[in-house]
Amino acid sequence: MFRRTPKIFAASLAVAALALGACAEKTSDTPAASDNPSAATFPVTVGKLTLEQRPEKIISLSATATEMLFAIGAGPQVTAVDDQSNFPADAPKTDLSGYQPNAEAVAAKNPDLVVLSDDRNKIVEQLTTLKIPVYQTPAAQTLDDSYRQITELGILTGNATEAADVVQRMKDDIAKLVAEVPQRAERLTYFHELGPELYTATSKTYIGSIYALAGLENIADAADADGKNGGYPQLSQEVIVDANPDFIFLSDVKCCQQSAATVKARSGWAALTAVQQGQVVELDDDIASRWGPRVVDLLRTIVDATAKAAE
Repeated sequence: MFRRTPKIFAASLAVAALALGACAEKTSDTPAASDNPSAATFPVTVGKLTLEQRPEKIISLSATATEMLFAIGAGPQVTAVDDQSNFPADAPKTDLSGYQPNAEAVAAKNPDLVVLSDDRNKIVEQLTTLKIPVYQTPAAQTLDDSYRQITELGILTGNATEAADVVQRMKDDIAKLVAEVPQRAERLTYFHELGPELYTATSKTYIGSIYALAGLENIADAADADGKNGGYPQLSQEVIVDANPDFIFLSDVKCCQQSAATVKARSGWAALTAVQQGQVVELDDDIASRWGPRVVDLLRTIVDATAKAAE
């Protein structure tokens, strides 16, 4: 979803995690239709949002939400997605923007449900005024946030059973991967790169929590110990070189053409342990920046890479 500069990336995640206004549908609420979460009968209620009928013209303005919707079997109900939704490949991509949403353009497609992550341009209020139901999926702070959003999308789309299956598979796959993490006398350290400007994410973020599952220690934590940067500080080259991480994970491969080779070419970086040991890992930018079902793939990449490291 985040194909912008790392600074904007960090700010966007921080903003998306804030509580919504009175018109937003809060994912933190417990679904009111949860006595039988597998029921596909309507009406259903999630938070403040009630749908009288099963939505058949869903618009997604969030790449992560698009992945969630298709994963739970709601793909046939999705009639349009935003210009950043590139997975799955057959998602009905349009020129709609989740970053600069236009209420008139969205309304012109006659949706019976709009799913989005960020309340930009007061889009939630505008769509609500137009009596278009809106469900918001803010950037997750924990895996439980991901599970909850998938579950609630299942309820809202009449795919509760499928959503429950997706969540259970995610939990099972993650548990299996965590069990495979080698036990080491000392934890390996890492630097997660959001972009060549060296913005990163601490352990207090969603992405940081995934690395923690793999037993890794984040070299960026001290840079935002007070949390003033929202978990997304910018490090200097000197700090990174001094920390000498065992691993460098790049989530700016597609957006910014970074690679193990470009990292090695940076001044002073060729001597880093991560570079010397061939432990600069090129991630898929999209998978590394979304909190949908493919987070399992991200964790698998991290675990597989670190399992090969020497004791």
